[in-house]
Amino acid sequence: MKLVSYRKGKNSPFRIGAMLDKKNVLDLEYAFRQMEMANGGEGTENFPADPNAFFLAGPDAIELAKQALDFVERTHVERLQFDREEVELGTPISRPGKIICVGKNYAEHAAEMKSDVPDYPVLFAKFANTLIGPEDVIIKSHLTSKLDYEAELTIVIGKEASNVHKENAGEYILGYTIGNDISARDLQKRTPQWLQGKTLDRSTPVGPWIVTADEITDPAKLEIKSFVNGEERQSSNTRHLIFNIPYLIEFISSIMTLEPGDIILTGTPNGVGFAMDPPGFLNGGDAVTVEIENIGKIENRVENRQ
Repeated sequence: MKLVSYRKGKNSPFRIGAMLDKKNVLDLEYAFRQMEMANGGEGTENFPADPNAFFLAGPDAIELAKQALDFVERTHVERLQFDREEVELGTPISRPGKIICVGKNYAEHAAEMKSDVPDYPVLFAKFANTLIGPEDVIIKSHLTSKLDYEAELTIVIGKEASNVHKENAGEYILGYTIGNDISARDLQKRTPQWLQGKTLDRSTPVGPWIVTADEITDPAKLEIKSFVNGEERQSSNTRHLIFNIPYLIEFISSIMTLEPGDIILTGTPNGVGFAMDPPGFLNGGDAVTVEIENIGKIENRVENRQ
């Protein structure tokens, strides 16, 4: 199942949906209501239409969504569907409780940044102010002249996780999406703490949807790429992660309780603009694309702002 946040019209609220195919978006709340009425109910059963509320509801909401999707696939209720070109996709979760990022998690990226391979995961945080959708504009603040891209496999937590053993980590993962950990290198590098270079407003695209974990056979074998204006910049595979996904869930959940809707950006491979000679930083008008195998792609343009 591919879960999306969508809306029809700029003044409409985002609603939880699912991709039926590459061309159609299904409204899951409408579908669930129709299913209830078809089964003799009144269609008043509570189902979160708001994407943030949906993901906070955890496994129960996912199970109801699967039931609604199955109902539509069996009955072909077309009026619950919208053409993909008629709707706007937002970031799947716009207000996650936590946005946890992992730095230097590919050995070749650590090397190009002239850093040692870390003994423990390097963790830092982003906040909801940074998040934008899969087709939104990346804002290049006047504060930076060294804006960089970072393609990253992103984990979405499905249920509360505390002191999880890596052998059981998969039970806590709702699914996977794509993140672009846009970084202002000049701000990032001016102090030992990276936060200021990672938290500029409207700078972190996530999407286009969340692919539920049951559809990703092996998240440790996914091709990951980035492009700037069509030029390939990064090309790697998640098998090269230094700290793999089960270990990250174990490590992070030993420090803090992970909750439904939390997201984890797992790190970027080599090929970032900072390490190019000359550096290949982003400027207004550039188009940045991130692709991950079995998930899809996001493409965002950069816009200069004062």
